[in-house]
Amino acid sequence: MKALSPLFLFLALYLGVSIIAGDFYKVPVTVAFLASSVYALAISKGKISQRVENFSRGAGSPTVLLMVWIYVLAGAFASSAKAMGAVDATVNLTLQLLPASLLLPGIFLASCFISLAIGTSVGTIAALTPVAVGVAQQSMVSMPLMIGIVAGGAFFGDNLSFISDTTIAATQTQGCRMKDKFRTNIRIVLPIALLMIVVYYWVGRDITVPQELPVVQWWKVIPYIAVIATALAGLDVMLVLLLGIVLTGIIGCTDGSYDIYDWMGALGNGMDSMGDLIIMAMLAAGMLELIRLAGGIDYLISRLTRGIKGRRGAEGAIVTLVSLVNICTANNTVSIITTGPIAKRIAGQYGIDPRRSASLLDTASCFTQGLLPYSAQMLVAAGLVEATAGLTLNPAAVIPYLFYPMGLGLAVILSIIFRHKK
Repeated sequence: MKALSPLFLFLALYLGVSIIAGDFYKVPVTVAFLASSVYALAISKGKISQRVENFSRGAGSPTVLLMVWIYVLAGAFASSAKAMGAVDATVNLTLQLLPASLLLPGIFLASCFISLAIGTSVGTIAALTPVAVGVAQQSMVSMPLMIGIVAGGAFFGDNLSFISDTTIAATQTQGCRMKDKFRTNIRIVLPIALLMIVVYYWVGRDITVPQELPVVQWWKVIPYIAVIATALAGLDVMLVLLLGIVLTGIIGCTDGSYDIYDWMGALGNGMDSMGDLIIMAMLAAGMLELIRLAGGIDYLISRLTRGIKGRRGAEGAIVTLVSLVNICTANNTVSIITTGPIAKRIAGQYGIDPRRSASLLDTASCFTQGLLPYSAQMLVAAGLVEATAGLTLNPAAVIPYLFYPMGLGLAVILSIIFRHKK
Protein backbone atom coordinates (compact mmCIF):
# COMPACT_ATOMS: atom_id res chain seq x y z
CA MET A 1 0.00 0.00 0.00
CA LYS A 2 2.90 2.36 0.81
CA ALA A 3 4.30 1.84 -2.68
CA LEU A 4 1.15 3.40 -4.15
CA SER A 5 1.27 6.45 -1.88
CA PRO A 6 2.97 8.70 -4.53
CA LEU A 7 0.03 8.08 -6.84
CA PHE A 8 -2.46 8.83 -4.06
CA LEU A 9 -0.47 11.98 -3.20
CA PHE A 10 -0.70 13.15 -6.81
CA LEU A 11 -4.49 12.66 -6.89
CA ALA A 12 -4.94 14.31 -3.49
CA LEU A 13 -2.77 17.29 -4.42
CA TYR A 14 -4.46 17.95 -7.73
CA LEU A 15 -8.02 17.43 -6.54
CA GLY A 16 -7.51 19.18 -3.19
CA VAL A 17 -5.80 22.28 -4.61
CA SER A 18 -8.35 22.45 -7.42
CA ILE A 19 -11.26 22.49 -4.97
CA ILE A 20 -9.59 25.15 -2.80
CA ALA A 21 -8.68 27.28 -5.81
CA GLY A 22 -12.11 26.83 -7.35
CA ASP A 23 -10.61 26.41 -10.82
CA PHE A 24 -9.73 22.93 -12.02
CA TYR A 25 -8.29 23.99 -15.34
CA LYS A 26 -5.65 26.43 -14.08
CA VAL A 27 -4.13 24.09 -11.52
CA PRO A 28 -0.95 22.79 -13.23
CA VAL A 29 -0.83 19.01 -13.40
CA THR A 30 2.95 19.14 -13.75
CA VAL A 31 3.31 20.65 -10.27
CA ALA A 32 1.31 17.83 -8.73
CA PHE A 33 3.41 15.28 -10.63
CA LEU A 34 6.64 17.00 -9.55
CA ALA A 35 5.71 16.92 -5.87
CA SER A 36 4.62 13.28 -6.14
CA SER A 37 7.83 12.34 -7.98
CA VAL A 38 9.98 13.97 -5.28
CA TYR A 39 8.00 12.08 -2.64
CA ALA A 40 8.44 8.81 -4.56
CA LEU A 41 12.20 9.40 -4.66
CA ALA A 42 12.21 10.15 -0.93
CA ILE A 43 10.48 6.93 0.15
CA SER A 44 12.32 4.63 -2.28
CA LYS A 45 15.00 2.32 -0.98
CA GLY A 46 18.69 2.54 -1.85
CA LYS A 47 21.22 5.30 -2.39
CA ILE A 48 19.95 8.57 -3.79
CA SER A 49 21.99 8.08 -6.96
CA GLN A 50 20.33 4.71 -7.53
CA ARG A 51 16.87 6.16 -6.92
CA VAL A 52 17.46 8.93 -9.46
CA GLU A 53 18.81 6.37 -11.93
CA ASN A 54 15.69 4.24 -11.57
CA PHE A 55 13.48 7.31 -11.99
CA SER A 56 15.41 8.41 -15.08
CA ARG A 57 15.19 4.94 -16.57
CA GLY A 58 11.41 5.18 -16.47
CA ALA A 59 11.26 8.80 -17.65
CA GLY A 60 13.66 8.14 -20.51
CA SER A 61 12.32 4.80 -21.67
CA PRO A 62 12.00 4.26 -25.46
CA THR A 63 8.22 4.35 -25.21
CA VAL A 64 8.22 7.74 -23.50
CA LEU A 65 10.80 9.23 -25.85
CA LEU A 66 8.82 8.07 -28.88
CA MET A 67 5.77 9.78 -27.42
CA VAL A 68 7.82 12.94 -26.91
CA TRP A 69 8.90 13.01 -30.56
CA ILE A 70 5.33 12.54 -31.70
CA TYR A 71 4.07 15.27 -29.37
CA VAL A 72 6.67 17.70 -30.76
CA LEU A 73 5.71 16.99 -34.36
CA ALA A 74 1.98 17.09 -33.59
CA GLY A 75 2.33 20.49 -31.92
CA ALA A 76 4.34 21.86 -34.83
CA PHE A 77 1.80 20.65 -37.39
CA ALA A 78 -1.24 21.94 -35.49
CA SER A 79 0.32 25.37 -34.98
CA SER A 80 1.55 25.80 -38.57
CA ALA A 81 -1.82 24.66 -39.97
CA LYS A 82 -3.69 27.12 -37.76
CA ALA A 83 -1.35 29.97 -38.70
CA MET A 84 -1.95 29.45 -42.42
CA GLY A 85 -5.72 29.53 -41.93
CA ALA A 86 -6.35 25.83 -42.47
CA VAL A 87 -8.77 25.61 -39.54
CA ASP A 88 -10.93 28.48 -40.82
CA ALA A 89 -10.85 27.04 -44.33
CA THR A 90 -11.98 23.65 -43.06
CA VAL A 91 -14.85 25.20 -41.11
CA ASN A 92 -15.94 27.36 -44.06
CA LEU A 93 -15.79 24.45 -46.50
CA THR A 94 -17.93 22.29 -44.24
CA LEU A 95 -20.55 24.99 -43.67
CA GLN A 96 -20.62 25.90 -47.36
CA LEU A 97 -21.77 22.39 -48.21
CA LEU A 98 -24.64 22.29 -45.70
CA PRO A 99 -28.33 23.03 -46.34
CA ALA A 100 -30.04 24.76 -43.41
CA SER A 101 -32.04 21.68 -42.44
CA LEU A 102 -28.80 19.80 -41.90
CA LEU A 103 -27.20 22.52 -39.82
CA LEU A 104 -27.02 20.68 -36.49
CA PRO A 105 -25.78 17.35 -37.86
CA GLY A 106 -23.48 19.40 -40.11
CA ILE A 107 -21.94 21.21 -37.13
CA PHE A 108 -21.44 17.82 -35.48
CA LEU A 109 -19.78 16.43 -38.62
CA ALA A 110 -17.60 19.53 -38.93
CA SER A 111 -16.46 19.09 -35.34
CA CYS A 112 -15.79 15.38 -35.97
CA PHE A 113 -13.78 16.12 -39.12
CA ILE A 114 -11.72 18.94 -37.61
CA SER A 115 -10.92 16.99 -34.44
CA LEU A 116 -10.01 13.94 -36.50
CA ALA A 117 -7.67 16.10 -38.57
CA ILE A 118 -5.98 18.13 -35.85
CA GLY A 119 -6.15 15.53 -33.07
CA THR A 120 -7.23 17.81 -30.22
CA SER A 121 -10.64 18.39 -28.71
CA VAL A 122 -9.61 21.70 -27.13
CA GLY A 123 -8.31 22.98 -30.47
CA THR A 124 -11.49 21.90 -32.22
CA ILE A 125 -13.68 23.65 -29.67
CA ALA A 126 -11.55 26.79 -29.92
CA ALA A 127 -11.82 26.76 -33.73
CA LEU A 128 -15.49 25.93 -34.14
CA THR A 129 -17.20 27.45 -31.10
CA PRO A 130 -17.19 31.07 -32.38
CA VAL A 131 -18.89 29.91 -35.59
CA ALA A 132 -21.34 27.72 -33.68
CA VAL A 133 -22.21 30.58 -31.31
CA GLY A 134 -23.07 32.85 -34.23
CA VAL A 135 -25.16 30.16 -35.86
CA ALA A 136 -27.00 29.51 -32.59
CA GLN A 137 -27.87 33.18 -32.23
CA GLN A 138 -29.16 33.47 -35.79
CA SER A 139 -31.17 30.25 -35.69
CA MET A 140 -32.43 30.56 -32.10
CA VAL A 141 -30.90 27.19 -31.24
CA SER A 142 -30.26 26.62 -27.53
CA MET A 143 -26.70 27.69 -26.74
CA PRO A 144 -25.98 24.75 -24.39
CA LEU A 145 -27.26 22.38 -27.09
CA MET A 146 -24.99 23.94 -29.72
CA ILE A 147 -21.95 23.77 -27.44
CA GLY A 148 -22.82 20.16 -26.60
CA ILE A 149 -22.86 19.33 -30.32
CA VAL A 150 -19.44 20.91 -30.88
CA ALA A 151 -17.95 19.25 -27.80
CA GLY A 152 -19.35 15.84 -28.76
CA GLY A 153 -17.78 15.98 -32.21
CA ALA A 154 -14.53 17.20 -30.69
CA PHE A 155 -14.27 14.06 -28.58
CA PHE A 156 -14.96 11.90 -31.64
CA GLY A 157 -11.64 12.99 -33.13
CA ASP A 158 -9.86 13.11 -29.78
CA ASN A 159 -10.70 9.44 -29.43
CA LEU A 160 -9.86 8.34 -32.99
CA SER A 161 -7.33 10.74 -34.54
CA PHE A 162 -3.89 9.36 -35.34
CA ILE A 163 -2.27 12.53 -33.99
CA SER A 164 -4.38 12.81 -30.84
CA ASP A 165 -2.31 12.70 -27.66
CA THR A 166 -4.79 10.22 -26.16
CA THR A 167 -4.37 7.86 -29.13
CA ILE A 168 -0.60 8.22 -28.95
CA ALA A 169 -0.55 7.55 -25.21
CA ALA A 170 -2.95 4.60 -25.42
CA THR A 171 -1.17 2.83 -28.29
CA GLN A 172 2.33 3.42 -26.93
CA THR A 173 1.51 2.23 -23.41
CA GLN A 174 -0.27 -0.88 -24.74
CA GLY A 175 2.21 -1.67 -27.50
CA CYS A 176 -0.01 -1.71 -30.59
CA ARG A 177 -0.13 0.11 -33.91
CA MET A 178 -2.34 3.14 -34.28
CA LYS A 179 -4.19 1.86 -37.34
CA ASP A 180 -4.99 -1.41 -35.51
CA LYS A 181 -6.32 0.49 -32.51
CA PHE A 182 -8.34 2.68 -34.91
CA ARG A 183 -10.00 -0.34 -36.50
CA THR A 184 -10.89 -1.77 -33.10
CA ASN A 185 -12.05 1.60 -31.76
CA ILE A 186 -14.21 2.58 -34.74
CA ARG A 187 -16.44 -0.46 -34.20
CA ILE A 188 -17.37 0.90 -30.78
CA VAL A 189 -17.86 4.59 -31.57
CA LEU A 190 -19.11 4.72 -35.18
CA PRO A 191 -22.66 3.49 -34.35
CA ILE A 192 -22.92 6.20 -31.69
CA ALA A 193 -21.75 8.90 -34.10
CA LEU A 194 -24.27 7.78 -36.73
CA LEU A 195 -27.03 7.77 -34.12
CA MET A 196 -26.07 11.34 -33.15
CA ILE A 197 -26.43 12.46 -36.77
CA VAL A 198 -30.00 11.12 -36.81
CA VAL A 199 -30.82 12.73 -33.46
CA TYR A 200 -29.43 16.12 -34.48
CA TYR A 201 -31.23 15.99 -37.82
CA TRP A 202 -34.53 15.38 -36.07
CA VAL A 203 -33.93 18.21 -33.59
CA GLY A 204 -32.88 20.73 -36.25
CA ARG A 205 -34.90 19.71 -39.29
CA ASP A 206 -36.95 22.96 -39.31
CA ILE A 207 -34.07 25.39 -38.79
CA THR A 208 -33.53 28.18 -41.32
CA VAL A 209 -30.43 30.37 -41.20
CA PRO A 210 -30.19 33.36 -43.57
CA GLN A 211 -26.49 34.13 -43.78
CA GLU A 212 -23.70 34.79 -46.24
CA LEU A 213 -20.86 32.32 -46.10
CA PRO A 214 -17.28 33.37 -46.96
CA VAL A 215 -15.45 32.18 -50.04
CA VAL A 216 -13.87 28.79 -49.42
CA GLN A 217 -10.10 28.56 -49.73
CA TRP A 218 -10.21 24.85 -50.48
CA TRP A 219 -6.45 24.43 -50.96
CA LYS A 220 -5.86 25.13 -47.29
CA VAL A 221 -7.71 21.93 -46.39
CA ILE A 222 -5.16 19.80 -48.27
CA PRO A 223 -2.76 19.28 -45.31
CA TYR A 224 -5.58 17.85 -43.17
CA ILE A 225 -6.80 15.57 -45.95
CA ALA A 226 -3.23 14.37 -46.57
CA VAL A 227 -2.67 13.62 -42.89
CA ILE A 228 -5.87 11.58 -42.60
CA ALA A 229 -5.31 9.72 -45.89
CA THR A 230 -1.69 8.77 -45.22
CA ALA A 231 -2.40 7.78 -41.63
CA LEU A 232 -5.27 5.53 -42.70
CA ALA A 233 -2.96 4.07 -45.36
CA GLY A 234 -0.64 2.88 -42.60
CA LEU A 235 2.25 5.34 -42.96
CA ASP A 236 4.30 5.80 -39.78
CA VAL A 237 2.81 8.54 -37.63
CA MET A 238 6.01 10.61 -37.58
CA LEU A 239 6.20 10.53 -41.38
CA VAL A 240 2.52 11.50 -41.51
CA LEU A 241 3.16 14.53 -39.31
CA LEU A 242 6.28 15.52 -41.24
CA LEU A 243 4.28 15.39 -44.47
CA GLY A 244 1.60 17.62 -42.94
CA ILE A 245 4.22 20.10 -41.73
CA VAL A 246 5.88 20.28 -45.17
CA LEU A 247 2.51 20.81 -46.88
CA THR A 248 1.56 23.65 -44.53
CA GLY A 249 4.88 25.31 -45.30
CA ILE A 250 4.55 24.94 -49.06
CA ILE A 251 0.90 26.01 -49.26
CA GLY A 252 1.16 28.79 -46.67
CA CYS A 253 4.26 30.37 -48.22
CA THR A 254 2.90 30.00 -51.76
CA ASP A 255 -0.46 31.69 -51.15
CA GLY A 256 1.01 34.40 -48.91
CA SER A 257 -0.54 33.25 -45.64
CA TYR A 258 2.93 33.67 -44.12
CA ASP A 259 6.57 33.77 -45.19
CA ILE A 260 9.17 31.17 -44.30
CA TYR A 261 10.17 32.99 -41.12
CA ASP A 262 6.58 33.16 -39.87
CA TRP A 263 6.16 29.49 -40.73
CA MET A 264 9.24 28.60 -38.67
CA GLY A 265 7.91 30.77 -35.86
CA ALA A 266 4.61 28.90 -35.95
CA LEU A 267 6.47 25.58 -35.83
CA GLY A 268 8.43 26.77 -32.80
CA ASN A 269 5.31 27.97 -31.02
CA GLY A 270 3.67 24.62 -31.64
CA MET A 271 6.62 22.74 -30.20
CA ASP A 272 6.74 25.05 -27.19
CA SER A 273 3.04 24.47 -26.57
CA MET A 274 3.73 20.78 -25.97
CA GLY A 275 6.28 21.48 -23.24
CA ASP A 276 3.97 20.90 -20.28
CA LEU A 277 2.68 17.67 -21.79
CA ILE A 278 6.22 16.38 -22.40
CA ILE A 279 7.38 17.21 -18.85
CA MET A 280 4.23 15.66 -17.43
CA ALA A 281 4.73 12.46 -19.44
CA MET A 282 8.32 12.07 -18.26
CA LEU A 283 7.50 12.81 -14.60
CA ALA A 284 4.58 10.36 -14.70
CA ALA A 285 6.71 7.63 -16.30
CA GLY A 286 9.54 8.12 -13.79
CA MET A 287 7.20 8.07 -10.80
CA LEU A 288 5.43 4.96 -12.07
CA GLU A 289 8.78 3.21 -12.55
CA LEU A 290 9.57 3.77 -8.87
CA ILE A 291 6.11 2.55 -7.92
CA ARG A 292 6.63 -0.54 -10.08
CA LEU A 293 10.01 -1.32 -8.52
CA ALA A 294 8.46 -0.99 -5.05
CA GLY A 295 5.73 -3.51 -5.96
CA GLY A 296 2.93 -0.97 -6.14
CA ILE A 297 1.64 -1.99 -9.55
CA ASP A 298 1.56 -5.66 -8.57
CA TYR A 299 -0.41 -4.71 -5.44
CA LEU A 300 -2.88 -2.61 -7.39
CA ILE A 301 -3.38 -5.31 -10.00
CA SER A 302 -4.05 -7.90 -7.33
CA ARG A 303 -6.65 -5.62 -5.72
CA LEU A 304 -8.35 -4.70 -8.97
CA THR A 305 -8.45 -8.25 -10.22
CA ARG A 306 -9.55 -9.79 -6.94
CA GLY A 307 -12.72 -11.69 -7.64
CA ILE A 308 -12.51 -11.04 -11.39
CA LYS A 309 -13.49 -14.01 -13.48
CA GLY A 310 -12.69 -13.78 -17.13
CA ARG A 311 -11.94 -11.01 -19.57
CA ARG A 312 -15.13 -9.03 -19.01
CA GLY A 313 -14.19 -8.35 -15.41
CA ALA A 314 -10.65 -7.40 -16.43
CA GLU A 315 -11.93 -5.02 -19.08
CA GLY A 316 -14.30 -3.49 -16.55
CA ALA A 317 -11.38 -2.98 -14.16
CA ILE A 318 -9.40 -1.15 -16.87
CA VAL A 319 -12.34 1.13 -17.68
CA THR A 320 -13.04 1.82 -14.01
CA LEU A 321 -9.42 2.62 -13.22
CA VAL A 322 -8.84 5.10 -16.06
CA SER A 323 -12.23 6.76 -15.44
CA LEU A 324 -11.53 7.32 -11.73
CA VAL A 325 -8.12 8.83 -12.44
CA ASN A 326 -9.68 11.02 -15.15
CA ILE A 327 -12.29 12.37 -12.73
CA CYS A 328 -9.53 13.36 -10.33
CA THR A 329 -7.20 14.93 -12.91
CA ALA A 330 -9.68 16.35 -15.46
CA ASN A 331 -7.20 15.34 -18.17
CA ASN A 332 -7.74 12.26 -20.31
CA THR A 333 -4.12 12.13 -21.49
CA VAL A 334 -2.86 12.20 -17.90
CA SER A 335 -5.24 9.40 -16.95
CA ILE A 336 -4.04 7.19 -19.82
CA ILE A 337 -0.35 7.83 -19.10
CA THR A 338 -0.91 7.15 -15.41
CA THR A 339 -2.93 3.95 -15.78
CA GLY A 340 -1.55 2.64 -19.10
CA PRO A 341 1.20 0.42 -17.60
CA ILE A 342 -1.28 -1.03 -15.10
CA ALA A 343 -3.81 -1.70 -17.86
CA LYS A 344 -1.16 -3.46 -19.89
CA ARG A 345 -0.37 -5.80 -17.01
CA ILE A 346 -4.07 -6.58 -16.51
CA ALA A 347 -4.52 -7.14 -20.23
CA GLY A 348 -1.54 -9.49 -20.35
CA GLN A 349 -2.75 -11.47 -17.35
CA TYR A 350 -6.24 -12.02 -18.81
CA GLY A 351 -5.33 -12.40 -22.47
CA ILE A 352 -6.83 -9.11 -23.67
CA ASP A 353 -5.50 -8.01 -27.05
CA PRO A 354 -3.39 -4.80 -26.86
CA ARG A 355 -5.63 -3.25 -29.53
CA ARG A 356 -8.62 -3.84 -27.30
CA SER A 357 -7.00 -2.50 -24.11
CA ALA A 358 -5.79 0.61 -25.98
CA SER A 359 -9.30 1.17 -27.32
CA LEU A 360 -10.85 0.78 -23.86
CA LEU A 361 -8.35 3.18 -22.28
CA ASP A 362 -8.87 5.87 -24.91
CA THR A 363 -12.65 5.60 -25.17
CA ALA A 364 -13.25 5.44 -21.41
CA SER A 365 -11.02 8.45 -20.78
CA CYS A 366 -12.74 10.45 -23.54
CA PHE A 367 -16.29 9.81 -22.37
CA THR A 368 -15.31 10.62 -18.77
CA GLN A 369 -13.52 13.81 -19.83
CA GLY A 370 -16.48 14.76 -22.00
CA LEU A 371 -18.88 14.76 -19.05
CA LEU A 372 -16.77 16.83 -16.63
CA PRO A 373 -18.02 20.42 -16.20
CA TYR A 374 -14.56 21.45 -14.97
CA SER A 375 -12.67 19.98 -17.93
CA ALA A 376 -10.49 22.18 -20.13
CA GLN A 377 -12.90 21.63 -23.02
CA MET A 378 -15.96 22.91 -21.16
CA LEU A 379 -14.14 25.88 -19.65
CA VAL A 380 -12.71 26.93 -23.02
CA ALA A 381 -16.14 26.64 -24.63
CA ALA A 382 -17.78 28.73 -21.90
CA GLY A 383 -15.10 31.39 -22.23
CA LEU A 384 -15.55 31.58 -26.00
CA VAL A 385 -19.32 31.95 -25.67
CA GLU A 386 -18.80 34.95 -23.41
CA ALA A 387 -16.09 36.44 -25.67
CA THR A 388 -18.12 35.94 -28.85
CA ALA A 389 -21.67 36.70 -27.76
CA GLY A 390 -21.29 38.40 -24.39
CA LEU A 391 -23.33 35.64 -22.76
CA THR A 392 -22.46 33.86 -19.53
CA LEU A 393 -22.65 30.09 -19.92
CA ASN A 394 -22.32 27.79 -16.93
CA PRO A 395 -20.41 24.71 -18.13
CA ALA A 396 -22.69 22.54 -16.00
CA ALA A 397 -25.63 23.67 -18.18
CA VAL A 398 -24.03 21.90 -21.16
CA ILE A 399 -23.82 18.50 -19.45
CA PRO A 400 -27.42 17.39 -20.24
CA TYR A 401 -26.73 18.04 -23.94
CA LEU A 402 -23.50 16.03 -24.18
CA PHE A 403 -25.23 13.19 -25.97
CA TYR A 404 -22.15 11.83 -27.72
CA PRO A 405 -19.96 11.39 -24.59
CA MET A 406 -22.95 9.74 -22.88
CA GLY A 407 -23.29 7.42 -25.85
CA LEU A 408 -19.57 6.59 -25.67
CA GLY A 409 -19.96 5.48 -22.08
CA LEU A 410 -22.93 3.29 -22.97
CA ALA A 411 -21.08 1.85 -25.97
CA VAL A 412 -18.07 0.87 -23.83
CA ILE A 413 -20.29 -0.89 -21.29
CA LEU A 414 -22.20 -2.74 -24.00
CA SER A 415 -18.97 -3.71 -25.78
CA ILE A 416 -17.77 -5.34 -22.56
CA ILE A 417 -21.05 -7.10 -21.85
CA PHE A 418 -21.42 -8.39 -25.41
CA ARG A 419 -17.70 -8.84 -26.03
CA HIS A 420 -16.75 -10.89 -29.08
CA LYS A 421 -14.74 -13.97 -28.17
CA LYS A 422 -12.35 -13.25 -31.06
